[in-house]
Amino acid sequence: MTPPTLRAAIPVLTLLLGIAATNAGTDEPAPDNVQTTHSFKTRISRAVSADYLLFLPKDYRASGKKKWPLIYFLHGAGERGSNVWKVSAHGPPKRVRQQPDFPFIVLSPQCPPGQRWDNETLIALLDSILGKYRVDKTRVYLTGLSMGGFGTWSLGLACPERFAAIAPVCGGGDRISVLLGNPKKVEALKSLPVWAFHGAKDPVVKLEESERMVAALRKLGCKEVELTVYPEAKHDSWTETYDNSKLYDWFLQHQRR
Repeated sequence: MTPPTLRAAIPVLTLLLGIAATNAGTDEPAPDNVQTTHSFKTRISRAVSADYLLFLPKDYRASGKKKWPLIYFLHGAGERGSNVWKVSAHGPPKRVRQQPDFPFIVLSPQCPPGQRWDNETLIALLDSILGKYRVDKTRVYLTGLSMGGFGTWSLGLACPERFAAIAPVCGGGDRISVLLGNPKKVEALKSLPVWAFHGAKDPVVKLEESERMVAALRKLGCKEVELTVYPEAKHDSWTETYDNSKLYDWFLQHQRR
């Protein structure tokens, strides 16, 4: 027979063991007596600005009814500075010099010296252009090279609902932003077409940077993700990419409803 004292202690012991087992099965630490909890809240505002090149197709009419697709181009680190014409050294702003009938509006901002692409500035500039020009908002395409390739990954994954397709060239990004991103944007991200480009022999930004991003998107369940690798290309994988008319045809096949 169990002694009365022990019988009284059994329910308490059972409860304590249950609590211990519950705590052991969680990753959340219990409160302690050496730290205190606090909350912080404030409002931060800042002014943003950017110089940019803007190309309008030769048939563009401000008073017309036609709306035009837009390519948003982000240059590489070598084109940073205060001379905005440096932006036209590569990519779409270079192409339109020889092709005035290029069928896109091309927006090419310049990143200030010593800085990197900033998503808030880029979205504010895009919104400004969308408000001033006859842009087809369902056909806004994002692309960039090297530092601009990183910027394309960053902005495209942060705001997938804003773009019909993106094409990062010899860039890379943060896979965590894909795997642990905003749940409210997962569906938009899954339906964002991505065509990445990279040189197999790139010594500046390794091919693995693009491979990891593409793998992360595929793991998430993105419907259309491609990676083109140029077997002999080093860091300059952008010349062949932006000289290829198939890229622009691919852009026009996609719309963001």
